[in-house]
Amino acid sequence: MKIDVLSIFPEMFDSVLSSSILARAQSNGLIRVETHNIRDYASNKHRKTDDYPFGGGAGMVMMPQPIFDCMESVLGEDSAVRILLSPRGTPLTTDIARRLSKESRLVLLCGHYEGVDERVMEIIDEEISIGDYVLTGGELPAMVLIDSICRFVPGVLGSAESAEDESFATGLLEYPQYTRPANFRGMEVPEVLLNGNHSHIERWRREQAQKKTQKMRPELLKNMDFEEK
Repeated sequence: MKIDVLSIFPEMFDSVLSSSILARAQSNGLIRVETHNIRDYASNKHRKTDDYPFGGGAGMVMMPQPIFDCMESVLGEDSAVRILLSPRGTPLTTDIARRLSKESRLVLLCGHYEGVDERVMEIIDEEISIGDYVLTGGELPAMVLIDSICRFVPGVLGSAESAEDESFATGLLEYPQYTRPANFRGMEVPEVLLNGNHSHIERWRREQAQKKTQKMRPELLKNMDFEEK
C-alpha cells in the first residue's frame, strides 16, 4: 500500500513514521508513506497557502491553487482514493479503516486554519473525521488514520488475529487482558484464564466484553441483535 500525505507541516510525521510498527511495516515493504509539502507548490513568491475568506469571517482559508498543483504533481496519471481530514467528515470507524486498507493507494490532505477552499472538494473522494472536536490541523488526524488503516494490512501486525480481536472489531469493546505475574500485590488473574480450557476462556471474554461495553459505551449494544448481546 502507498500513502501520500499532503501537508504544510510534513515534518510532524517524521517521528511517527520512523517508530514502532509503522517503521517496521515500511522497512518490510508492506506499506510506503511519503509526505509532500503543499507550500512547495504555491505560485506566490512567499509560498503562501492561505488567504482571507470571501464574505468575511474569522481565520484564514487554504487556497485551492497550491493544493490542486500538489495533488496533480503527486498523482500524475495514477489513481488513488483522495481523503480530506476534516471535522465535518464521516467519523472514522473500524469498518472504514478495514475498507481503506484494501486500497492500493491513498492520498491524505491535511486541512489547516479554517479549512480549505470548497473548490478543493472537486478532487476529493471522501472526508473523514476522527471525532467531534476541532484540532489546529489535519496532521494528527492523518496520523491516526494511517495507523488505524495499516493495522489491517496483512503482515503489519505480528498476529493475523490481532486487528480482529480488539475493541470495535466485533462491535464490542475489548475484554480485560492480563499478563504475568498471576498474583500482583494481592490482585489475582481470573482463574478461568489459567485453566487452559479455551472454550471457557472464549465464553468469559465474550461476557466481559459485553459487560465492559454496557458500562462504558452502552449505545453500541443498541446496534446488535439479541443473540449478539
